[in-house]
Amino acid sequence: MKLYTRGQLVAVGIAGVVIAAVITAFCCVKILGSVEHARDKKLEAVTKEILNENENSSVMPGNSNLAVEEQGDGDEWTTGEKPYVDEYKYDSKTLTLDSLSFSEYQNITVYENCNEAVVNITTKVTSYDWFYQPYVTDGGSGSGSIIDERGYILTNVHVIKNAEKIFVSLFDGSQYEAEVIGQDLDNDLAVIKFNPPEGVKLKVIEFGDSAKLRVGQKVIAIGNPFGLERTMTTGSVSGLGRPIQDNSTNRIIKNMIQTDAAINPGNSGGPLLDTQGKMIGINTVIVSSSGNSAGVGFAVPSETAVRIVADLMKYGKVQRGQLDATLIQLNRRIAQYAGLEISSGMMVSEVTKGGYAEKAGLRAGTEAVPYGNSYYGSGNNIIYLGGDVITQIDDVKVTSIIDYYSAMESKRPGDTITVTVFRNREYKKLSIKLSE
Repeated sequence: MKLYTRGQLVAVGIAGVVIAAVITAFCCVKILGSVEHARDKKLEAVTKEILNENENSSVMPGNSNLAVEEQGDGDEWTTGEKPYVDEYKYDSKTLTLDSLSFSEYQNITVYENCNEAVVNITTKVTSYDWFYQPYVTDGGSGSGSIIDERGYILTNVHVIKNAEKIFVSLFDGSQYEAEVIGQDLDNDLAVIKFNPPEGVKLKVIEFGDSAKLRVGQKVIAIGNPFGLERTMTTGSVSGLGRPIQDNSTNRIIKNMIQTDAAINPGNSGGPLLDTQGKMIGINTVIVSSSGNSAGVGFAVPSETAVRIVADLMKYGKVQRGQLDATLIQLNRRIAQYAGLEISSGMMVSEVTKGGYAEKAGLRAGTEAVPYGNSYYGSGNNIIYLGGDVITQIDDVKVTSIIDYYSAMESKRPGDTITVTVFRNREYKKLSIKLSE
């Protein structure tokens, strides 16, 4: 056995302590470096969002000149020329990154800025008792968005359908009676108005640009599901450009926004918002076997609403261009009777004398036959066979009255459209100017 002197043992002990100290110092430096790196990464990520490098960022104006100048040990920050990232202010309130995530900042800020502009809409409708005596009872309920400080509210047509009286309730519990300014069945949009008391300044929701939406983008819905006022739900854009058929009118609403944000009965007419707090859609339809949210909801895009609202507020209706003609939806029975090779499309029964359609060469029928009720026109149960059959308008194929409404929905008086017609077993294209 090898023996060591007392001096040798002391030397070995000191050497061990020195080595352990060196290793500990090295580990501490690595750990501190990792912490510093993590902090820098967090700072970089949040700063990028605040600098709007992420196009969906919703930092509210007013904080863009706050700062990131480091002082002392790096735990304190002061004003400078870069964005301040450890605290966020809105409506005289301050939140910190230590307590909330940036996504939560967005949710809270949008709700704080927009919820007071969302109203609860209730209606009174006429019903009949067993003796067919009319009486007024509660109707449906829904949501709406204040879009003008004078008391104009945007909602859905089906929210106020058949209403004898319409009431809007504001965030503070006050209730006012409203009147219908205009309705557009083709897009299920309506504008109603109430008169706010003198001196009351209403909060409004601004329109956003739905044309810039992308699938996956975060959206926020505020409404009154099941009468629970100003409820907020969040989700994302699940799809764009969806054509959805409105069961109440059997008309196709084009370019709908699909979202998985929870939308339930009572949400109809309320806003679908982006993270800037701007309305990019009007919640309208849900697809569900139970009637409640199944994660498939649809909103009319703001791009459509802006155009519709302008006409409703000015004229009380939408100014759409129309063909100077009476059209009948073609079916197999009519096609067989008329000896046509096609059985779908819109058959031209009559053309207005001297109108744009006649001048463009659109041909009416000449053989009068009795038929059921025509969709629109004279309504005299007489149609005329032998005329053109419209099969396409611009790039939209027309096989039914629904397709026709869809193709004409965005057309204005004075617009010129390209109409494809089936005539004498051939397809021809006509350029026709639309009338009011």
